[in-house]
Amino acid sequence: QVQLVESGGGLVQPGGSLRLSCTTSGSILSINLMGWYRQVPGKQRELVATVRGGGNTNYADSVKGRFTISRDSAKNTVYLQMNILKPEDTAVYYCYATGLVTNMRPFNSWGQGTQVTVSP
Repeated sequence: QVQLVESGGGLVQPGGSLRLSCTTSGSILSINLMGWYRQVPGKQRELVATVRGGGNTNYADSVKGRFTISRDSAKNTVYLQMNILKPEDTAVYYCYATGLVTNMRPFNSWGQGTQVTVSP
């Protein structure tokens, strides 16, 4: 079983920055994709950014130019640098990863989420 743990959320003023981290544990053989999603009450979880094993990244239009996703493949860790934060970025941010565990079975795992609140 693969577990993901997010950290780095908190309260920040508009225009400020936060850096989220997501660490993994378990018998991971390889990770194909890691990413960040977010969700506000009453709405569906939405993609924020993803990064593939080869380094290709994908961003939601609403965060392009402000957020940067990066990955430390050696540590199976993913980061989300969030700059110029806006009140509409307020949400619970979830880490996601998919890949193979050591018995060659696929996994899809979510973290528990970390709250990001952007408010004066």
